[in-house]
Amino acid sequence: MACTGTSRLCVRACQWRKCSITKKNYSFFSDSSSSFFQTIKKREKCHQSTVIPAIATVSRNYSTSGTYQTGPMSNYEVQPYTLLENDLKDVYTYIRGSLRQNTHLDDLYEISTYYFDGKGKAIRPMIALMMAKAMNYHIHKEDIPLLPSQREVGMISEMIHTASLIHDDVIDQSDSRRGKPSVNVMWNQKKVTMAGDYILAVASMLIAKLRNNDVTLVLSQVVNDLVQGEFMQLGSKESENERFDHYLNKTYKKTASLMANSIKAVTILAGADEELCNLSFAYGKNLGLGFQLVDDLLDFVASSAAMGKPTAADLKLGLATAPVLFACEKFPELNPMIMRRFQEPGDVERAFELVHKSDGLEQTKYLAKKYCEESFRLAQTLTESPYQKGLIVTADYVLKRMK
Repeated sequence: MACTGTSRLCVRACQWRKCSITKKNYSFFSDSSSSFFQTIKKREKCHQSTVIPAIATVSRNYSTSGTYQTGPMSNYEVQPYTLLENDLKDVYTYIRGSLRQNTHLDDLYEISTYYFDGKGKAIRPMIALMMAKAMNYHIHKEDIPLLPSQREVGMISEMIHTASLIHDDVIDQSDSRRGKPSVNVMWNQKKVTMAGDYILAVASMLIAKLRNNDVTLVLSQVVNDLVQGEFMQLGSKESENERFDHYLNKTYKKTASLMANSIKAVTILAGADEELCNLSFAYGKNLGLGFQLVDDLLDFVASSAAMGKPTAADLKLGLATAPVLFACEKFPELNPMIMRRFQEPGDVERAFELVHKSDGLEQTKYLAKKYCEESFRLAQTLTESPYQKGLIVTADYVLKRMK
């Protein structure tokens, strides 16, 4: 069913209360939403669907100037990585040990552990373990140690993520990653591809060893989403009305699904009920979408040194991310560039210039804020603890990457 909203680039979206992942109304907007957002919502007729809630329409017919100052989300003096220092310190050692245990092939082990050098941020394990600790406290009303199975999920999440990075590097022919030569530069691409598959295979074995059917289904969905998200990224939508919907769904599958489902998995293992599982999923989904939007923004404004990889990389790969899609409203000449995936001489440079001349960067920043603020709101509903505060601060950290 097509959306009948009046905005020219209105995105089809579901109201959060209708989304099939939850029976509770985890509204995207807080109860204190301004009349600005209420006006937007009234202008949208949305179908009942399982697609992610989107708010792309907020940037279409309204100026971004002077309206997006939300202030800091929290004043908590909590350091997430410090809180979990003992729980995270051995995550890469555990992963390398699991990969070593399952192969006697030295070159396979060397390639598959290339990115597990301890220099990554381990943000996915950190978020999963923070939610595990917060849920354990919420349910038992005391600070109890992580379950071994919860710790395993944190490790598995990083393995799935890294396997996807290896496959991305092969597909995109990337030259660098995390400030060093990418894996496909260092080794034969066929071996690299198989190494990515090997990491996924070992992660799947670890999932099976958890012996929890619900967790197996949840984490298996992540791999399903990653493959579908990659296929979606390889295609473009001719209709302007469909492009942002396509982009947000792709972003969910490639980035947010892993955060949402790994967080849900540790919540299941904590013995939580369906409502809490849905809440944790919603926290991870919103945080993941905000995280990727910030990444898309930084691709236009950060230095290569800060990013650890070349900037403007998405344009060079033919990808139209949020800043470009928002810029189309002011500069329609971007539309044919999007359809030809910026392949003609000068397309990348011209698109980069037009994005900076438009409000696309501010609109992307605003959209990221709204997703992270929803994660912040959801975390506030849990019992107060250092780990609950850590979830709140983590949402703030995602946004601070923009500064």
